[in-house]
Amino acid sequence: MPCFSCGARQTDPVRGVSPWKRGVRRETQVLICPDCQRAHDLDLDTCATCGSVALICRLGEVECRSCGAVRLARAGRSAPAGNSVGNAAGSGGSGTPGLADEVQAALERVLGRTR
Repeated sequence: MPCFSCGARQTDPVRGVSPWKRGVRRETQVLICPDCQRAHDLDLDTCATCGSVALICRLGEVECRSCGAVRLARAGRSAPAGNSVGNAAGSGGSGTPGLADEVQAALERVLGRTR
């Protein structure tokens, strides 16, 4: 998954902790590259309890890594346009292909099938 802001792709990490960070933007898990982490206008979702941007989104829930607050992800909000993964079930309603759509298209290209 690329950086949601600049589109940079992760490379094989060196030993130790990855410099890439996770965040949540418009109810979707995103990755943030080290260069973009220096920007202060990333428009990430914040925790309603403590205001932290240290959120993770998994299995339909958004969890704050700072205070531990958990809430359901709001399904009606669209994923960010451009460098998003979308949801595993399809396009996520944003008009951009979701992960399942991208995988299906890649398999069709590799296997020589047409839609």
